[in-house]
Amino acid sequence: MRKLIPAPAPLPSDAATRHSAPHDSAVAHVTGRAIYVDDLPAHARMGYLAVGLSPHAHARLDGLTLDAVRQSPGVIDVITAADIPGRNEVGAVYPGDPLLAERELRYAGQPVFAVVATDLVSARRAVDKAVIHATPLPASLDAVEAIAQGLTVLPVHHHERATPLDRGSAMKNNTQTREAPGEAPAASHCVSGTLSIGGQEHFYLEGQIAQAEALDDDGIRILTSSQHPSEVQKLVAEVLDRPLHSIVAEVRRMGGGFGGKESQAAALGAMAALAAARNHCTVRFRLPRRDDMLMTGKRHPFETHYEVTTDDRGILRDTTISLIGNCGHSPDLSEGVVDRAMFHADNAYYLGNARVTGHRAMTHTASNTAFRGFGGPQGMMPIEAAMDDIARRLGLDPLDVRKRNLYTDQKDETHYGQRLDQHLIGPLIDQLEKQSDYRHRRQAITAFNQENPIIKRGLALTPVKFGISFTAQHLNQAGALLAIYTDGSVLINHGGTEMGQGLHTKVCQIVARVFDIPLGRVRISATRTDKVPNTSPTAASSGADLNGMAARDAALTLRARLLDLAAEQYRQPRDSLTFSDGQLIADGWSMPWEELIQAAYLKRVPLSATGFYSTPTIHYDKTTGKGHPFFYYAYGAAVSEVEIDTLTGEHRLRRVDILHDVGDSLNPAIDRGQIEGGFIQGAGWLTTEELKWDDKGTLLTTGPATYKIPAYSDAPPVFNVALLEGHPCSQATIYRSKAVGEPPFMLALSVWSALRDALSSLTNYTTSPALDVPATPERILLAVEAIKSASTPAACPEGADHG
Repeated sequence: MRKLIPAPAPLPSDAATRHSAPHDSAVAHVTGRAIYVDDLPAHARMGYLAVGLSPHAHARLDGLTLDAVRQSPGVIDVITAADIPGRNEVGAVYPGDPLLAERELRYAGQPVFAVVATDLVSARRAVDKAVIHATPLPASLDAVEAIAQGLTVLPVHHHERATPLDRGSAMKNNTQTREAPGEAPAASHCVSGTLSIGGQEHFYLEGQIAQAEALDDDGIRILTSSQHPSEVQKLVAEVLDRPLHSIVAEVRRMGGGFGGKESQAAALGAMAALAAARNHCTVRFRLPRRDDMLMTGKRHPFETHYEVTTDDRGILRDTTISLIGNCGHSPDLSEGVVDRAMFHADNAYYLGNARVTGHRAMTHTASNTAFRGFGGPQGMMPIEAAMDDIARRLGLDPLDVRKRNLYTDQKDETHYGQRLDQHLIGPLIDQLEKQSDYRHRRQAITAFNQENPIIKRGLALTPVKFGISFTAQHLNQAGALLAIYTDGSVLINHGGTEMGQGLHTKVCQIVARVFDIPLGRVRISATRTDKVPNTSPTAASSGADLNGMAARDAALTLRARLLDLAAEQYRQPRDSLTFSDGQLIADGWSMPWEELIQAAYLKRVPLSATGFYSTPTIHYDKTTGKGHPFFYYAYGAAVSEVEIDTLTGEHRLRRVDILHDVGDSLNPAIDRGQIEGGFIQGAGWLTTEELKWDDKGTLLTTGPATYKIPAYSDAPPVFNVALLEGHPCSQATIYRSKAVGEPPFMLALSVWSALRDALSSLTNYTTSPALDVPATPERILLAVEAIKSASTPAACPEGADHG
């Protein structure tokens, strides 16, 4: 009922966002109360699944001897490819990923058969009793050789997708830069180089896992640790030869994903569902860390080559970049990964006449997949290497070379034809340069290096420009379902998944902001395919952009219904009604939120609504290599200071300063956490995380004893992170915020550049050392020795001045 009480002073319309609300599961995470799939109590008839893996990188599968497996204690079922009722295929985009191998083994670690047992130990013991009969075949283990032999992962009729991104005639006509009348042509300088970029294991805290339950109506419910529950639903349905409506995939939370659970979690869901359907029980399938690392893909290793020409000031005239992505044995998501690497080959620089070419090499290793940045980090590295090389050739500070080549309002078209609509990177770098005291520290570090023959320090400031959107246009959509209950509490369900990044918290904040109610009144339910159908993966940094907009759309629908009711019921002008601080208010009166909801229920106003959002304006033509593939760009820059020991190759990170663009932040605390975490994960990829295979193609680094992710002690003792203020997104994103999941990862390129800077000091900054990634102590030490032995610089095209 209406209450004639003084209306409270209105709160700012953005009160529910733009403040640092805690993560919705923060307390549960730190107290251990957060429930993951493997924490769930076991069902009465629970089966546990394990898989037998291929010992060969490439072989003909001649047969399996499984009698001892079937007779092993506790075994309930043994499953081979012949037992699959539907498609033996779990490829994300193109075929090539059988659930279980049939006639050919395509990598060491490929699943060949499965065992279901009464407990996990029995299942794993039974697996070891199998005999896999196979005839070894020649294996492709080198990406460069694979491309030379024409071995690619895409089907023949898709080869046109490797169309180079081309602007001008790079490296063919060095006189295309127009000089002022009467001026002599500026000198042309050339630098070139090759760079091997290693892969990276996702090393999520929660390994790959799925649990499938056979329901009494012939349906299957799958609890999955997946970034893409709709894809799990689809592939399970295809494997079981059932309609999609009989499969429900559910995700409450993941213990990390980083892209590793975007496509490759589906195989676990399908395997568990197949076992559950065959045995009419619940089956849990969790990969131990070793099997997880053997069986699943990594960040794509890349082999790259770059060649640039500049004028005397170091400004790019011509740029040619070649990128070879090591895709593993199947397509998986490699088409998009290499596309994004090509798109981001410019990073934040105007390349002049440019030609960027991408290749997708097939090797007999686990199919590499999405990883934070999705090819962007690998694509950016060659041009960052070139910036350092140009500076050493011309005797300039690398920061000055970078600043001279940044996009500006006069040079704002990328090599794929998209124009920048915000010119933030120059001012952002200027601000960070001052905040970090870059120039003074540069002088101090140069003086330090002159006085210290063994310990050398390096400093680098590198930028990031990262495009936000899925490069596959159809994925840029999201849905939501919102319900308001009669006590005024609100429940929201959307298609995004929570992997620790704070998506659910931001979506709750968005809904609370629409109604201007306390955040505690809004709750998120688990992501389920029977609530919001046909969802896109939570990836491409677009989780909050897409799902936040869909949730807002649903909330605005209900808001309009409630305002219409109030205007009619209480005879108030519709335009005078608004929500503020848990109240419906108008001139001179207010009504508590809860009473309004009760009134709406009594008047039979629907209190649930769906929401939908699709990203506008994006398009891209693969045949021409031109278009507008990104809705907007996020920017950032980092200054890193390192110290190396030239006798051992060891290094440490002394200080990091970051200034990052998140538009109008939805939640500054969560955004800062993403920036810090992304940077540290990037630094791990660049310095310590080394994947090693033997000469037969078997992965050797299969756990924390052999694979080194960053620890707390690897974080810099001085770590300054600031958000760029006063620059809301120029596009109509959710409350003018910007994505923050992936862009900060590439800020870590400053660490690698700083290591090269420290090495360059050995020759008084006259050479630019080669340093492949990861820059382990061994590689740093080899670089020191190469500098001391004065390696020969790379050759340049005829006619260019070698400096």
